[in-house]
Amino acid sequence: MNEPRRRGPVARFFIGLWDAMNFTRRLVFNLLFLLLLFAFIAALGAGDRAQPLLERSTLVIAPKGALVEQYTSDPASRAISKAMGDDRGEVQLRDVLRALDAARTDRNIERVVLQLDELQGGGMASMREVATAIARVRASGKQVIAFAEMMDQKQYLLAAQANEVYLDPMGGMLLEGLSRYRQYYRQALEDKLGVDVHLFKVGEYKSAAEPYVLDQASPEAKEADLFWMNDVWQRYLVDIAKARKLDPARLAAEIESMPAGIEAVQGDLARYALDRKLVDGLKTREELETLLTERGVADDDAEGGFRQVSLGEYIGHLERALPGAVDARPQVAIVVAEGSITSGEQPPGTIGGESTAALLRDARDDEKVKSVVLRVDSPGGEVFASEQIRREVIELKKAGKPVVVSMGDLAASGGYWISMNADRIYADASTITGSIGIFGLIPTIPRALDKIGVHTDGVSTTRFAGAFDITRPLDPGVGQVIQAVINKGYRDFTGKVAEARKRPVEQVDAVARGRVWSGAQARERGLVDEVGGLQTAIDDAARRAKLGKSDEYRVRYVEKAATPFERFFTGMAESRIAGAWLRESDFARGLLAHAMPQVASDLKFLESAIQPTRGVPVKALAYCFCEL
Repeated sequence: MNEPRRRGPVARFFIGLWDAMNFTRRLVFNLLFLLLLFAFIAALGAGDRAQPLLERSTLVIAPKGALVEQYTSDPASRAISKAMGDDRGEVQLRDVLRALDAARTDRNIERVVLQLDELQGGGMASMREVATAIARVRASGKQVIAFAEMMDQKQYLLAAQANEVYLDPMGGMLLEGLSRYRQYYRQALEDKLGVDVHLFKVGEYKSAAEPYVLDQASPEAKEADLFWMNDVWQRYLVDIAKARKLDPARLAAEIESMPAGIEAVQGDLARYALDRKLVDGLKTREELETLLTERGVADDDAEGGFRQVSLGEYIGHLERALPGAVDARPQVAIVVAEGSITSGEQPPGTIGGESTAALLRDARDDEKVKSVVLRVDSPGGEVFASEQIRREVIELKKAGKPVVVSMGDLAASGGYWISMNADRIYADASTITGSIGIFGLIPTIPRALDKIGVHTDGVSTTRFAGAFDITRPLDPGVGQVIQAVINKGYRDFTGKVAEARKRPVEQVDAVARGRVWSGAQARERGLVDEVGGLQTAIDDAARRAKLGKSDEYRVRYVEKAATPFERFFTGMAESRIAGAWLRESDFARGLLAHAMPQVASDLKFLESAIQPTRGVPVKALAYCFCEL
């Protein structure tokens, strides 16, 4: 048998060198080809987005998803989702407000159409801020038309501000009132599963953890909730009545007599809304489009047959109209603190003790930033993480940069903690705030383990070694330690509020104890300075920094910057060709599913809250389950 001929070392060297060169050549050409392909697609996308805004256009605001302060996903992921036809994610409050305010004076925008069926989420304060912006468009003399096939009462708050409100003949819209019901787990946890939940708190109104230790809401929780909810609801009725020229008392009475009223129209909810002058007419979507075509400019190539621009397209148009990258004007920086407050680095939509503090620090270090607006929409969370953020607010003030807080839908408990040291606190009258209180929660599971025949035993050198193990019964001494920690946290909270708000601790304690207030009620009690929205806070921050008129300074959101690849990929995915490819190509969808980073779901707040922390027996929590 002949053996293969062996090459000498010189031959092997040159053959290996040739193979390496050949591989490198193919790699470089392939990379160059991909780069050119992506650049070509991105260029097409840029051309798609650069369509001019035509005169007599109708601005169609049809938000899909939850109304949020900031996106919780990265730009590339949002662009991919939209390109694949799934754009029901989130709508930024700032974009809606900006579009409405710009449309008010834009000569190319003839009217505004609101299509509200798919707007989800958003608290009463955010909705009132949008409603006010819609009312300003209407007051400018421009026509505003609202349409929906089905509408809830939050969506209706926006629709009511329009000149004309139309509902589908087969649709419906009811005013019901506000409610807040929760599930209570004591029996399931303690009696059925054998899990004993130990609650340590200060403040009889601090009800966040009641569902784990009670079978129903405490009298104090019901008293506090009904107090602020009635205030928010009465304000809602007044807002609706003012916009629709109705009597608030009549609206309230019609809710009480709703069954008889609906029976009188034989269950026709659309007719019921029309008879009570909540809407101006009943039209199908096709009939609405015919109306808009007649009043506007017919365009056979446009969706609906009339000349229009969508919210996203209009925001893009406004972005392109901004000054170039070099803008020497001083800045008012806006830092968004939205979501639960937890430790460490957190993605947008969750407040991280380190990540949100870092954004405030960036604003402090930026010489162009002269003042800061901290926009808070948070139920609170971990005390230490809240304190990290509060300290950065103080450092900003020490650096000579005024800090103004603008409270959104919710700035309660830890959300108030991070707000209290601002130079000025603004809240909407329907903001939910307060809840100044502390609690800690520890479950123990020896009885649960006993049910399945598992037992814990061992030895320790002291009474307290291993005493915080949840598989063992809670030692009374451990409970004493934990309660002392919680008491100290409450003293810290009320003491810092007293110092920040320049009030006696006793006066703060009287409105604290975990009790929740509406923004208007909080102002009456000295927890909030003024009633006002985000723009009011921005104006105040600019005035405190003596920045002059609105065109003499720039307003900039300080957020984690997108990477160059994210910006490139976003531009590519937003192009028309790439969008069609992503929607139609199974290969593309499968490739993206594996290639794009998947953001893991955050642990639920209470699950993370009971995780052990070095050096402390329990995490002190300043949290409020008080969203509507």
